[in-house]
Amino acid sequence: MAISVRHLSKRFGTFAALDDVSVEIPTGQLTALLGPSGGGKSTLLRIIAGLEAPDSGQVEIGGLDATSLPPQRRNVGFVFQHYAAFKHMSVRKNVAFGLEIRKRPKAEVQRRVDELLELVHLEQFGDRLPAQLSGGQRQRMALARALAVEPNVLLLDEPFGALDAQVRKELRVWLRRLHDEVHVTTVFVTHDQEEAMEVADEIVVINHGRVEQVGTPDELYDQPASAFVMGFLGPVTKLGGRMVRPHDLELTDQPAPGAQAATVLRVTRLGFEVRVDVKVGDEEVWVQLTRGEAAKLSLKPGDSVFVMDAGKEIAG
Repeated sequence: MAISVRHLSKRFGTFAALDDVSVEIPTGQLTALLGPSGGGKSTLLRIIAGLEAPDSGQVEIGGLDATSLPPQRRNVGFVFQHYAAFKHMSVRKNVAFGLEIRKRPKAEVQRRVDELLELVHLEQFGDRLPAQLSGGQRQRMALARALAVEPNVLLLDEPFGALDAQVRKELRVWLRRLHDEVHVTTVFVTHDQEEAMEVADEIVVINHGRVEQVGTPDELYDQPASAFVMGFLGPVTKLGGRMVRPHDLELTDQPAPGAQAATVLRVTRLGFEVRVDVKVGDEEVWVQLTRGEAAKLSLKPGDSVFVMDAGKEIAG
């Protein structure tokens, strides 16, 4: 079910949360709304869901003008960051809730809940209360509940924001697999660049209420449309006043064409990678090396080296 957003604007007092935003989200795609806090991404998601009304513009879901439709008539599943579970109900009853209020036959409800609990790997926890689950399990329960009514669109507002880093990593891999199984058009909000790059088919970068760029993770990383997009999607440093990726820089202990003299300030080992901070004239530049590359140079603070840009200039 495709989503079309055309010329949406929304203000809260004097603050412009969205300013003439237009986005096309294809059927069956997993799209990330990515940007800094306060950039407008959650407001856009809530307007698509019908939880906020725009000041101007239009939202179409599956070719139907949904701008003025209430949330319950949009057939949209919404998952909040903090689960919003019914604490007194079991996991099974939480998942069944949307089906029961729609007065679906009892056998159908049971079958659908069994399918969903198996899909989200909670089949053995159906009789537990939400408080007896881990944070990751509660979020999987929330996703199952949203999927129970077979929505045309699934909307996730920072679904893993309340979880620790390791659980977040596990759940985003799981979300990608889940999406590949159910193929429902999915839009999720995140300010985590790695999360968006790993999970999404397409990323919409939003900043100050405007769309900065739309593209695949590779397109945004390799061909950013602005310095903001480049800086927001992946590490950057500056060499000669230009923004460059630290992994596109090379260090050598011998002069070479295009290389600039530098002095090593710090060497920091970060797992497989090594961060080398160097001084080039008045600039502090950091270079990302593998441990093997760093070992060959035997770098230490105070060493004289040469740095050159082996990549291409992307943004100024």
